[in-house]
Amino acid sequence: MTAQSITFLEVGPRDGLQNEKTLISTADKLELVRRSIAAGARRIEVTSFVNPKRVPQMADAEEVCAGLPDEVGVSYIGLVLNERGAERAIATRRLHELGAVCVSTDGFAIANQGQTSDESVVAAKAIVGMAQAAGLKGQATIGAAFGCPFEGEVSEDRVVAMACALAEAKPIEVALADTIGVADPAKVSRLVRRVVEAVAPTPVRVHFHNTRGTGIANVWAAVEAGASVVDAALGGLGGCPFAPGAAGNVPSEDVVYMLHRAGVQTGMDLSALIEANHWLAGVMGRKLPGMVAQAPAFPKPVQEN
Repeated sequence: MTAQSITFLEVGPRDGLQNEKTLISTADKLELVRRSIAAGARRIEVTSFVNPKRVPQMADAEEVCAGLPDEVGVSYIGLVLNERGAERAIATRRLHELGAVCVSTDGFAIANQGQTSDESVVAAKAIVGMAQAAGLKGQATIGAAFGCPFEGEVSEDRVVAMACALAEAKPIEVALADTIGVADPAKVSRLVRRVVEAVAPTPVRVHFHNTRGTGIANVWAAVEAGASVVDAALGGLGGCPFAPGAAGNVPSEDVVYMLHRAGVQTGMDLSALIEANHWLAGVMGRKLPGMVAQAPAFPKPVQEN
């Protein structure tokens, strides 16, 4: 049975921008955060604490955190890949969650964070522990959970085993990420259902890229299979610097439109998201990939006499 509501997680300020060649100002990143909050987002991935030489767009992580608005009920998330990144994130005293990442294959794990897949699981569990020790929440994502840019197909058994190992650290959720956008709804339904059952009562989050046009369908399959948290990025921006060919995230406004039409509540304001999309398109100097913001409103607002 499809859930009546999900938790929406906006990743635009981090995953949406990290692969952009033109550096976005700290002020515009903070405005993106503010507009996301105004549209209803209560969990926002605001930046990542990574080597600025490898990901120049995230070089201002501390400055972004320093400028975050004080909003009751809003949880700010910093993505970290290692203990040094976790230390930097904790030191800002502005974040509520640390997001750790492990990777399903050795090939991508080495390219992404310089360690094997098994080592990335150990590191992710340690980061969750660091977050908890600092009074923060820790969450963990399995990257390339549906396919690897270097090794191809990924064993579902491997992903389920990784999810179980991560759950031992008691994160607030375990996430499955389709980093390069190769998932299909049938596999999503099968794998999400298996992970939900394996790690219960730990919630399962999903993160889809729309590289091959299946992202929105995969969101629906995941929600039907029991995922309770969904990532999306305003306008459908995004990509991974270490995953060749990875394209944008599923667009926030497209995800919200689909779920609301299906009776699944997200807590988001679609009109505000579309307005934010148009603002962000101006910042980026181009039309964004998302479809809903380019289409006429439906149903049309009722005109009062």
